[in-house]
Amino acid sequence: MSFIVVIPARFQSARLPGKPLIQIAGKPMIQHVFERAKQSLATEVYIATDNEEIKAACEKFGAQVCMTDAGHASGSDRIEEVTRILKLADDDIVVNVQGDEPLIPPAVINQVAKNLQANTAAGLCSLYEGIESSKEVNDPNTVKVVVDNHGMALYFSRATIPFNRDDAEDVSYKRHIGLYAYRVKTLHEFVTWPLSELESIEKLEQLRFMDNGIKIHMAQSLENIPPGVDTEADLAYIKELLERT
Repeated sequence: MSFIVVIPARFQSARLPGKPLIQIAGKPMIQHVFERAKQSLATEVYIATDNEEIKAACEKFGAQVCMTDAGHASGSDRIEEVTRILKLADDDIVVNVQGDEPLIPPAVINQVAKNLQANTAAGLCSLYEGIESSKEVNDPNTVKVVVDNHGMALYFSRATIPFNRDDAEDVSYKRHIGLYAYRVKTLHEFVTWPLSELESIEKLEQLRFMDNGIKIHMAQSLENIPPGVDTEADLAYIKELLERT
């Protein structure tokens, strides 16, 4: 199995400006993500950014950095530019590790890459976890996914799917984890498509793939994946975890 990891890192963030550079346990957050990715089976790990300050910080801890355009609408668009910079082949596999996941387990990075290699009908692969909390089920910040009998995604939504019309007690809800493995050819196709209607409504870039007929293979994550850092509360929680280890 051969794959690379690309970690998109933007300076701008509505809730946490400069998020990749926020210090956690003596290191910028992006360094924690990079070090986790380096523990995976990836042949190379790159950080993709449009910000010189992030570039300088990443090079200081030894990361390979690709400078990308500032106008990208999504992480997938940014990663596609990296595949062109690196002149990757159409059948190469790239794993997108979010830059705000400082506790990402290396095993799940390997998992999505292995799943894409094994599922030739899919253009990309991702993961999910079961949801136990009713609060999380109804939280629009928690993206839900439903899958078919072959493990392919049927739909992603911020709404509660499936809708439990009769209040059944055994409904299985799945939280989508924003970790993707792509075939390079699929990324090249993705950037030629306009923003899709469903993507625009839900603000979920994976729906652009589905709107254009690309299969997304889903599997339950092999390990529990701690939450990423989207808010001040998330940051406080992650700091507590990392600073006591």
